[in-house]
Amino acid sequence: MSFLTGEFECKLDNKGRMMVPSGLKKKLPEAESDGLVINRGFKKYLVIYTKKQWETKLEELQSKLNEYDEEDIAYLRYFMRGATELTLDAAGRVNLPQFLLDHAEIKTDVVLTCLLNRIEVWNSEAHQGTITTEPKDFKRLGEKMAKGKETNNG
Repeated sequence: MSFLTGEFECKLDNKGRMMVPSGLKKKLPEAESDGLVINRGFKKYLVIYTKKQWETKLEELQSKLNEYDEEDIAYLRYFMRGATELTLDAAGRVNLPQFLLDHAEIKTDVVLTCLLNRIEVWNSEAHQGTITTEPKDFKRLGEKMAKGKETNNG
């Protein structure tokens, strides 16, 4: 899978279906055959993974978490809660589960934000609030990211 980039504005129909934008669908050729997985984000948004990326994420979690540690179990329960497989219908739509839409306070207007290997699904108004506020020290965060990469590659 190539890295995912871009933001897409979408609308849900009255059945909770969302048309996957053609520009995004081109970057997800495996979505039609393998499907996608949607889950809660850490705040009031949802996250879509390709099936392959979801399995990679679960393998990563399994290797890092101790199944007997209460804190790890609590994290895993929350992370996995609500994970749902999505399939594209013949028209290229996915049906987003109502309980996940409720979690993210999504009614009709949606913004899909691509973040490298996943897609965040936001209520349009909530998304607007995230992009109008620059992190307190954006330059320092960039330096931290660059330093982390040097440490990991060194």
